[in-house]
Order: sequence, then C-alpha cells, then structure tokens
Amino acid sequence: MTRRVLVDTGVLYALVDASDQHHERAQREAALLDDWDVLLAYPILLESYSLVLQRLGRQVAGQYLAQASVSFGVINVVSEDYQAAIDVVDRYGDQVISLFDAVLAVLSERLDMALWTFDSDFDVLRIPVWREGMS
Repeated sequence: MTRRVLVDTGVLYALVDASDQHHERAQREAALLDDWDVLLAYPILLESYSLVLQRLGRQVAGQYLAQASVSFGVINVVSEDYQAAIDVVDRYGDQVISLFDAVLAVLSERLDMALWTFDSDFDVLRIPVWREGMS
C-alpha cells in the first residue's frame, strides 16, 4: 500500500528558502518522505508559487514551479470542496483560518490523508498532521 500525504505551503516555502526558520526541518522530513506519494493541491501550488515569487523573485519562483510540477503529485479539488472550505472558515470564525488552509483541511478529510505542515491551525481544525516518526 502506497503511503500518501498532502503538503502545505509553509513546508514548500521552507524547502526553497534556505534562510527560512524551518528549512533544515523541511529538508530532513522530505528525506523521510522519499518513498511516499506527496500530493500537492492546485490551490496550494498557487499560494506557494505566489509566496516564492513575492519573497524570492521571478527566477527562483520559475525554478520552484518547474520543480514542484515534477516532484509532487499535483491534484485538483472539486467544486464542493470550496463551499465546504467556506463553511470551515465560518465555523471557526474565532480563528484566523485562511481559505487556502480550509481547502486543504477539507481535502485532507475527504481523501483521509494526513498533512505535512508546520502550521498549528490544522491542530485546531482537528486535521491529522504528519510528523517525523510516523509511518
């Protein structure tokens, strides 16, 4: 059985930016997930590309985009996932939950997959998070 995990924007950014506080952790964890299917949702690809572009520039962003498209299994969400994500944001109105994170949470639940993330928001949302040492 293939092990699968969804990846979040913070991890993707940390993999690219050597000055990011989580860069070494991201690199170490990526090595641990070498034989896993790491899936990247298109909304997260859009968010992460925009972040890399804004912070690291066009050249790095272009390299990131080319690498991400071959390194990860890029998957679509379905239209119902977007409405469910809006419902998540509404349900957790006392929290600052981005629509990107809400979409990823909905996708995680629908696909019954853990998230590879450094973001504690997913703990609040009660979404399973992949952590070092999990198999």
